[in-house]
Amino acid sequence: MRLLLALLLLPLFSVAQQLTGEQLLERAIAYHDPQGNWETFNGILYVTMETPNSDPRNSEIQINLPQEFFKVVATQGDRETLYQIDRGACSIGLNGDMDLTPTELKENNLSCERATLYKNYYTYLYGLPMKLKDPGTYVDPTVTEVAFKGKTYMRLKVTYEETVGTDIWFFYFDPTTFAMEVYQFYKGDPEDKGKDTGEYILLSDEVEISGIKIPKDRAWYYNKGDKYLGTDLLFTSGFKSN
Repeated sequence: MRLLLALLLLPLFSVAQQLTGEQLLERAIAYHDPQGNWETFNGILYVTMETPNSDPRNSEIQINLPQEFFKVVATQGDRETLYQIDRGACSIGLNGDMDLTPTELKENNLSCERATLYKNYYTYLYGLPMKLKDPGTYVDPTVTEVAFKGKTYMRLKVTYEETVGTDIWFFYFDPTTFAMEVYQFYKGDPEDKGKDTGEYILLSDEVEISGIKIPKDRAWYYNKGDKYLGTDLLFTSGFKSN
């Protein structure tokens, strides 16, 4: 029986091994964004972040790529923060107050630099794998077949221009559907000093927004020791009821 299964899977993995990095990326994008809608994405994401020993953080995230508009309103406990970038213009709010003094901004660790960080963070992670086509992104031409958490994947290695980012990323795709199911990053070469750095993220379930298949739940772990960090839960029409 095992021999028969191996023979049935052989053609599949032979094809997988023949793909270049760019070809694998194109197939993954065809699965997640078959109509090419990401470039004109205009929608709202509702994300609940659950972490051990902390209150959940609910973030309402508005992304309008054609209008160069980004806004995130995050609520955790009795604290609500607002970050907005509208065609480069930054706005910040705290508990409904949009007229904060420089001292208040500093005391609450609020800044336009942080607003840009959130914009880049959310548009990158929820725009994957399409964001791997961005300038300054280098897709390794070699596709590696690897086992991770008990499943065989096609793995793509990605690095970036130094001005974009210095981490080394790996993306794991289902060899049949080309769905993205895991991604992982290291703060340096994982074969050397970087092996105990960074995190991996397990993706489960999907939601469809604007014709794009987006992973619904993201569970974060340290690469070193597999320590669980938290889970981001994505909703399409408001946060889940407690």
